[in-house]
Amino acid sequence: MLECCTLGTGGTLPLPDRALSSLYLRVNGQAFLLDCGEGTQVGIRRLGWGFKCLEGLAMTHFHGDHCTGLPGLLLSLEKAGREEPFHIWGPQGLKRVTEGLCVIVPKLSFPVLLHELPPAGGSFEIIGLQIRAFPVDHGGIPCFGFRIHLPRAAAFDPKKAEALHVPLADWKRLQAGESVRVGLRRIHPEDVTGSPRKGITMVFSTDTRPCETLRNAVTDADLLILEGMYGEEEKRPLAVKNHHMLFSEAAEIARDADAGALLLTHFSTSLEEPESCLPAAREIFERTWTAADGETVTLRYPKEEEKAWISLC
Repeated sequence: MLECCTLGTGGTLPLPDRALSSLYLRVNGQAFLLDCGEGTQVGIRRLGWGFKCLEGLAMTHFHGDHCTGLPGLLLSLEKAGREEPFHIWGPQGLKRVTEGLCVIVPKLSFPVLLHELPPAGGSFEIIGLQIRAFPVDHGGIPCFGFRIHLPRAAAFDPKKAEALHVPLADWKRLQAGESVRVGLRRIHPEDVTGSPRKGITMVFSTDTRPCETLRNAVTDADLLILEGMYGEEEKRPLAVKNHHMLFSEAAEIARDADAGALLLTHFSTSLEEPESCLPAAREIFERTWTAADGETVTLRYPKEEEKAWISLC
């Protein structure tokens, strides 16, 4: 199961009820952040899922609405008693930006480990998630989207265990990933499992025009969390100029990918009621919603080749 919370859904500037870009991901009690805009630490406190369980952060790019919450986040981790390393991934320039933002942060009780990704992106793993960064089109500045995959272990096959004469008392150990000895043989977990099972895949991407790298990344995704900076069609020239997307463009990407669902975020300050633009987007892709600050999404493992089961609240 993968849990998500849209801590901040605003773009450019915060509003009284709309903090800036940040997404909280949780798997089995461990957590990870995508973006850290202004208001992130407040959103985490309201959510109540905790700070100390946060293992790291990945930044899409270094515009202020995506990274200025970092000093406050690190201070909150300090106050939570963190001692373990905290990992941060981002485009090239991450070290310079982090050092600049953290001038106001006193010495921390934990090390901050920085991982600069090359322009073409890269892959890493954290809290059981396999994450791939891919470049998007935000007007020439380094900017990434992220494809996040939660794999699922193959199912335990009792018939295989019985055929290998594994005692019932050892089944739980094999299911937990341990090897066991039966007589003179060592039985490994892969000896008693079936075919691989489909995991959960989501994509998070803001601040981009529709582009080939984004279209490739959303293939076979259960959930897309994409920017809808502008809702009205008449804002297209502004979207092109500022390298952002319309609701309709995000919906077209979701439709063409046959995604499980599309959740729109990163709204312009001029878009006071994002949900008012939903009907037109749903004509393109029916399973479209607008996110709100503090909204949670739960993705559960699918059956066979179906999409993951998704609930929003």
